[in-house]
Amino acid sequence: MKLTLRIWRQSGPSDKGAMVKYDVEDISPDMSFLEMLDVLNERLILEGEQPVAFDHDCREGICGMCSLVINGAPHGPERATTTCQLHMRKFKDGDTIDIEPWRAKPFPVIKDLIVDRSAFDRIIEAGGYISAPTGTAPDAHAVPVPKPDADKAFEAAECIGCGACVAACPNGSGMLFTAAKVTHLGLMPQGQPERYDRVVNMVEAHDELGFGGCTVTGECTVACPKGIPLDTINMLNRDYLKATAGGAKK
Repeated sequence: MKLTLRIWRQSGPSDKGAMVKYDVEDISPDMSFLEMLDVLNERLILEGEQPVAFDHDCREGICGMCSLVINGAPHGPERATTTCQLHMRKFKDGDTIDIEPWRAKPFPVIKDLIVDRSAFDRIIEAGGYISAPTGTAPDAHAVPVPKPDADKAFEAAECIGCGACVAACPNGSGMLFTAAKVTHLGLMPQGQPERYDRVVNMVEAHDELGFGGCTVTGECTVACPKGIPLDTINMLNRDYLKATAGGAKK
């Protein structure tokens, strides 16, 4: 395959960026998107040019580091797929592909396609944990959990914190990420003592960090590579209303 790539290049956080065009050839349809970028970078290095900086780690769809907006879609055109698991067979010979970083105020560009997503860490620090000492791991059946709650908690826990929800949201909201963490812990017995303090603290951190408000457009769940459902935000909203309206049992 022969492709034309238009890639966002930016030397540093305070530098002006621009789209730069590159042509690549002999791209196998069986390559992953990141392997295709590796081919480009090998050529750039041999030519004495700066390689394109982009985030990656496991390349197995687990860590969420491969944060790229491809032709306007976070992680690319294939649903429920991270960039590292997107294969070049999803594109056609001769295609032009635009590649950009996440675009959101709380995710400033560090270099090229790499953004600083530590704002998510600040949200977790605000309440995405339980304080109970665990000691040795208990038996899986020691604490009874209703099956529907366990299923929903596991579903929310699949969030890998990649930030695609923020990049897709027209408001730059991180509410799907925040809700996934709140829902995961809020459905478990171990998360109950801090349940209502948690949701208030995490939502306040979310807003203070500059994320936009959620208007439930649903773009977040469409872009999410793990398919976190929109009703996790409903649970967050219910808990937040209980906590702030004085109806929560603490």
